[in-house]
Amino acid sequence: MYKPADHNSLSPYLIVNDARPVIDFIKAVFGTEPTLEHSDESGALSHVEFKIDDTILMLGQAPGATSQAHIHVYVPDVDQSFELARAAGGKVVQEPMQKADPDRRCGIADPSGTTWWLATTQGFNNA
Repeated sequence: MYKPADHNSLSPYLIVNDARPVIDFIKAVFGTEPTLEHSDESGALSHVEFKIDDTILMLGQAPGATSQAHIHVYVPDVDQSFELARAAGGKVVQEPMQKADPDRRCGIADPSGTTWWLATTQGFNNA
């Protein structure tokens, strides 16, 4: 086997200055706990993995890193997830709204600066 059985082939990997606030943000918004955590010799987090729905998200900590990443995640209820993200310290980039496509979406930045675009498809037939 060329990859772990529970991993997808392509995973987003965020490198952030301070992993702990981002971990807390992910836990609060997506209701998930890390599935894997590695620390270096000093005890600092070096690699963390989360399973969000059907995807593995990887997170690394590197002092001095600045995040400019954007992640798109489909969630069951975009308004509820938006409120969880805001309560977890997220900075509003875009309030939840419906535009010309089937997705109701919002944007919110976590403490590292990563922008999370959360969306729920409204009345769209996926067939």
